[in-house]
Amino acid sequence: MKVGLGVCGGIAAYKACEIVRLLQEQGIRVEVVMTAAAQEFVRPLTFAALSGKKVITGLWSAKGETPNVDSAIEHISVAQSIDALLVAPCTADTMAKFAHGQADDFLSTLYLATPAPVIVAPTMNVQMWQHPATQQNLAALRSRGVSIVEPGSGYLACGMVGEGRLAEPEEIVAATLVALGVVRDLVGEIVLITAGPTREPVDPVRFLGNRSSGKMGYALAEAAAKRGAKVILVSGPVALSAPEGAKTIRVETAEEMRNAVLSHVADASIVFAAAAVSDFRVRTRSQQKIKRNGARTLDLEPTPDILAEVGQQRRPGQLIVGFAAETQNAIENGRAKLHKKSLDAIVVNDVSKPGIGFDSERNAVTILTDEEETEIPEASKSKIAHRILETVLKLKARSGKSAPAR
Repeated sequence: MKVGLGVCGGIAAYKACEIVRLLQEQGIRVEVVMTAAAQEFVRPLTFAALSGKKVITGLWSAKGETPNVDSAIEHISVAQSIDALLVAPCTADTMAKFAHGQADDFLSTLYLATPAPVIVAPTMNVQMWQHPATQQNLAALRSRGVSIVEPGSGYLACGMVGEGRLAEPEEIVAATLVALGVVRDLVGEIVLITAGPTREPVDPVRFLGNRSSGKMGYALAEAAAKRGAKVILVSGPVALSAPEGAKTIRVETAEEMRNAVLSHVADASIVFAAAAVSDFRVRTRSQQKIKRNGARTLDLEPTPDILAEVGQQRRPGQLIVGFAAETQNAIENGRAKLHKKSLDAIVVNDVSKPGIGFDSERNAVTILTDEEETEIPEASKSKIAHRILETVLKLKARSGKSAPAR
């Protein structure tokens, strides 16, 4: 396999040398593309020595050199030859170029020309990272399928402390291996995931529902499929495209979700109950639209407790992971649910915090088991999905639960 490594200008450019080494340890060939600014921090000779290949430094020959006709179309040949494009470090400027389709140097032209998966590891000043323009560019790239390796928090070269520090090389390489399909640690597993809200009809026009967007469950489904699992996603009504590689079953009510889950749960080795299932439904639905003519009282009854039924039907070797969206006493309430429903783990998040949770691209969760409490700080839901899977795989290994025989 071959990875194109784009290196942008910034003090973190030196860390790209370690990324080259780590990729090579995985048997992956690396072709380095440097922006003009990157060459002010690390010389191309360094990467040429590490990679054993010529480093691409621009679209055109340097002044005074004999023009090379091949260099003008080299971005096409490189674009077709790589299995992934990794940009680390990636500056705010380069992200903006990618987001807006600007192609004025080799790296931005390569991004537009390659059909390979793209992984971007941003680094910049905390204020630049938090600027609405940068966040909009990130959202645009994510919507196009670009994998973002979120920056960490810490001391920055500018002297400030906060988000914007380049993720560790090991984390960047791990994300690249996932994008390449090299990390296949869920091969042989059948993963059943519920996602999104349910809607309980009141009349032909109205329904009871909740604010769940389904983004966390969909991120889990996409991550599990990338890691080799056979994924069955039971989804309530959401405005999301079906994740690639997952069998998606669309439902509307809690009863429909229950029936779909119970039809597939026996085959699943891991169950993630990420859906926000309505707790109540109208006992008798009106067959006609209810007119607005004074106060109304709805006669409600509980919906099926899907997770409790799944727990009751648990078979040997099956892992069950619940989710709890809380607005107060999140950890205490989550731990109570963990024990009440006999779960192997529960993922808890405080949806009262601004900017995360419902209908957001970001989240911050805590994974509870009988023995451990693992806090995952705020990050993209895609990144959190992989962290959840890694935690569950460790739990599975410790418990000795393996995939069922096929």
